[in-house]
Amino acid sequence: MIRYEYPLNERIRILLRLEDLFDRLAWYVQGDNPYNHHSSLLTLFEVADVASRSDLKTDLLQELERQRATLSALRGNPEVEQTKLESVLREIDSAHAGIHQMAGKVGQHLKEDEWLMTVKQRAIIPGGLCEFDLPTYHLWLNEEADARRGDLYRWLTPMLPIRAGLGIVLRLMRESCRPGSQQAVNGIYQQTLDTTVRPPQMIRIGIDDGMRCVPEISANKYMLNIRFVRSQPGESKVCAGTIPFELTFCTL
Repeated sequence: MIRYEYPLNERIRILLRLEDLFDRLAWYVQGDNPYNHHSSLLTLFEVADVASRSDLKTDLLQELERQRATLSALRGNPEVEQTKLESVLREIDSAHAGIHQMAGKVGQHLKEDEWLMTVKQRAIIPGGLCEFDLPTYHLWLNEEADARRGDLYRWLTPMLPIRAGLGIVLRLMRESCRPGSQQAVNGIYQQTLDTTVRPPQMIRIGIDDGMRCVPEISANKYMLNIRFVRSQPGESKVCAGTIPFELTFCTL
């Protein structure tokens, strides 16, 4: 089953983008090839750009505090596994402390490095990081893999508290909801949302990968519309027949 996630507000949209970028960066940095570390550095710049939103740290700190208060109230509840609860609370405390200790905007340390900013400016130009354009970057790519990796970890480490914090928030949101089985008749599904309860912050859709259909989602606080399409080179059409799928409304 393939799962698709659709954020319903800007805050969750940014967290999902950062999660994807951090995961991609973690994969690239493990490699030894210069191209792996070239991709790592470009992804690091993307992380800094997305995370530089001024209120990101505040949002995460407030959400972690809220989750800590909610979960702390469950201490002593016989229906809650206390060992797991305490483990999650320790994670929240650690992430909160890490973000609280961060000085300035996320990624500010990258902007203070003249060499990195030169690389970033050249990276905007298609093919702008060739050896004849930026010999110092060519030299860095020809360093030993462990030396390059050490530099990448040094540049990444100050931003890791953000990764820890958003990871906890998104995990708690995903685990707080249960999927329901639905069907899209002739590839179309619509549902009126209940405005009397707290609105969902993210929608998750699970569909059998054998269906070869992709959900196109539009939603607001009143209505959810999903159209399943079969997208191929040169065409995009609504999937015929009844499409079974999982639908999950996620909130915190």
